[in-house]
Amino acid sequence: MAERVVLCVDDEALILLSLRHSLSRALGAGYRCETALSGESALACLEALALEGRHVAAVVSDWRMPGMNGDEFLRQVRAGYPTLPLVVLTGYAEREQLQSLDAELRLSATLHKPCDVAQLAGLIQRLSGNACV
Repeated sequence: MAERVVLCVDDEALILLSLRHSLSRALGAGYRCETALSGESALACLEALALEGRHVAAVVSDWRMPGMNGDEFLRQVRAGYPTLPLVVLTGYAEREQLQSLDAELRLSATLHKPCDVAQLAGLIQRLSGNACV
């Protein structure tokens, strides 16, 4: 099977580096973690991956980011890639807003920081057969 890509998006470089390292170890062979520090750069990464014919297993995105926030980024991802699993990873607990976003975009999950990386890896493994960019 082709290598599956997980795109992690967060505006905090240290969180992103830690998530990439931990998730890569938890997912193991067959998966590659790509990272982006903004919604704009993540959209460019998704486009490049699509042009390369890469299988994207999931997008894991922070919710609160400067510039293009997670809501706007995930709406654009959903518009361009309707079957791609989307996971929100947030340190904030605006429950009603998250529920509204979930209802609108059919999120695969909403996890709170700090998250259990093993739980996130298991979720991605379960979802990875359901989407391809």
